[in-house]
Amino acid sequence: MQFELMLGFAYIVIGAGCGGSFGLPSKYVKPDTPWEVLWGPFFLIVTVVMPLLIAPLVVTDLAAIYAGAGIATLVPVLIFGLLWGLGSMTLGLSFAFIGLSLAYALNYGAQIIFGSMLPLLLFDADQIPTTHGAVILAGVAVCLAGVAISGRAGILKQRSLEALAPAAEPAEVPEATETSLQQPRMLIGVLIGVVSGILCGCYAVASGYAEPIGALAAQQNPPWAAAIAVTAMILWGGAASACLYCAVQLTRNKTWSRLVRADARPVYVLAAVMALLHNAAIFLFGLGWLHIGDLGVSVGYPIFMSVAILVGNFHGFRTGEWKGASRQSMLWLFAGILLLIAGVCLLAQGRAMLP
Repeated sequence: MQFELMLGFAYIVIGAGCGGSFGLPSKYVKPDTPWEVLWGPFFLIVTVVMPLLIAPLVVTDLAAIYAGAGIATLVPVLIFGLLWGLGSMTLGLSFAFIGLSLAYALNYGAQIIFGSMLPLLLFDADQIPTTHGAVILAGVAVCLAGVAISGRAGILKQRSLEALAPAAEPAEVPEATETSLQQPRMLIGVLIGVVSGILCGCYAVASGYAEPIGALAAQQNPPWAAAIAVTAMILWGGAASACLYCAVQLTRNKTWSRLVRADARPVYVLAAVMALLHNAAIFLFGLGWLHIGDLGVSVGYPIFMSVAILVGNFHGFRTGEWKGASRQSMLWLFAGILLLIAGVCLLAQGRAMLP
């Protein structure tokens, strides 16, 4: 039993490391690589290629399971999967706009809040006016404060970096170009990070609606394979939004040709590594949860989210995202991260108290 628990927690920690690292390869593309040239292949691999290759191979009677679940189950799963895909797409944008550390803090914080509250309202609304409901609401409030403080850190970071920039003589100020006008300010990037987290929280709602799929799959599959049947349907819903947006951007920016250039191979490799880390995080978290049982809610979930946030911020600081930023802005970020971790622990405790 002790070995099972240790193995389960190891899966969760490794999965969290993958979740906090999947955005890192995006920092190593050439500066002139359009966003959609990297993220388009990434989303295609994550939401289409990997589920199509893996799910039919490991899940017995996958088509019959989906048919048995019925349209009434599949439609909401696909709809909320589509919203999750929008969230993942905007998370990719926020990486480019505000960096890994701040994007992870804002996205995961908002994702925790929305991913906890909406399923509670939809599936367990009667539990809100209870002791454990109050604990969950307290955790949401603490996470909300953590998101706000992290956003404040981003604004302070921008101000401190602008203050360090040497003032240019009026004659030396370059004319505004189309590219410079498109560069988002920190406030816009912060808003994108929060919105991405709200939308990514729809994954939890999709999982709630997908319970009949998991129940049918579990009748003739091991639990980990049943989880893949659920995950694949959610990811296919995400393909409709994330891949479509990238296709629109490739068309609008006339960058389809960049996908077949001789120098596109390293971009594909980075996209594949990102996709493997992303889906490994989902799979390893689910696998770890199976090994630790009832501790998954109260212990496994906060460990996963906390480690993922810390790893994402480690990568951000290691790659120089906060170089030159004021000490005050970094202290605000650290305070925001600590509040997010505390909020996650409160949420997990409240969820563990649910009957």
